[in-house]
Amino acid sequence: MRTNSIKIDEVDKKWFLVDAEDQILGRLSSKVAQILRGKSKVNYTPHMDMGDFVIIINAEKIRVSGNKSSQKEYFKHTNYPGGATNIPYKLAKEKNPEFILSNSIKGMLPHNRLGRKILKHLKIYAGNNHPHTSQNPQKLEL
Repeated sequence: MRTNSIKIDEVDKKWFLVDAEDQILGRLSSKVAQILRGKSKVNYTPHMDMGDFVIIINAEKIRVSGNKSSQKEYFKHTNYPGGATNIPYKLAKEKNPEFILSNSIKGMLPHNRLGRKILKHLKIYAGNNHPHTSQNPQKLEL
């Protein structure tokens, strides 16, 4: 038996379009993270960037379950003494709804160079429009 190692030239990257309207944040994030890593492919290789590109639209219409909308906070630090702040979920959703999804998906990817490279394949937009129509993304139902 031989194990075939896939080459970078043999990787087939596709574009997917995901509508986040009325989707639950964690469930959507985990599915998108698996697609970005390429875990749905037959020839998945953990140390390579095999994943596809994902476009997420309607990020401002994402839902969270339970009391997370009033209790969830995002931690931020300026690297100066006393520079720690907690940003409530509602304020983050009003100011920058793309941050909520990107932060959630980023936490589900590897925390190394590969994870940072994979995260660049994620495109998130608050509204319904996106500039990637020329890539002909396939609509993905999650």
